[in-house]
Amino acid sequence: MVFAGLYNKVMSWAAHEHAERYLAFVSFIESIFFPIPTALMLAPMAMAKPNKAIRLAIIATVTSVSGGVLGYFVGAYAMDAVEPLLVNIGYIDKYNIAVSWFNEWGFWAVIVAGFSPIPFKLFTLSAGALNMVLLPFIFAALIGRSAHFFMVSLLMAWAGPKMEDTVKKYIEWIGWFTVVLIVIGYFFIKK
Repeated sequence: MVFAGLYNKVMSWAAHEHAERYLAFVSFIESIFFPIPTALMLAPMAMAKPNKAIRLAIIATVTSVSGGVLGYFVGAYAMDAVEPLLVNIGYIDKYNIAVSWFNEWGFWAVIVAGFSPIPFKLFTLSAGALNMVLLPFIFAALIGRSAHFFMVSLLMAWAGPKMEDTVKKYIEWIGWFTVVLIVIGYFFIKK
């Protein structure tokens, strides 16, 4: 039972006394380089403490946008150093997609980034590398990230406790189904 143990561990982390600090840290670094999406931590936290869902979404939004600003400056001043890393970790194609979105949609690309399968960090880097004006970037990031995090947090606060027994019962099926979807999504995006 791979996913049952993982589920129980994540739920214990979500209820930890320092969970909000961990969320803030993960959300900040995820907007720069961390490969794990913030929503994977936010969702069980909102489910474990539904009365704090709004607070958790605010923490995730503020720290994600703050990290995004740092990512913006990395893109603006150090993209030559970062680009080989993107190649090495297999993100260069996604980065190029983010750049093309900026060229086509500009400001709106940052808002859409909150819901796209392309990691937000690639949009923060490309916004800086393409010299997007900083204040519109911050405004768009606030809109996109808050919409994403409030949706995840409030949905889990509302539906999570009602579904917890069902999730526990079928966690192995849900976990393996998610793995299959990720693999299919990876090959679909790759082609």
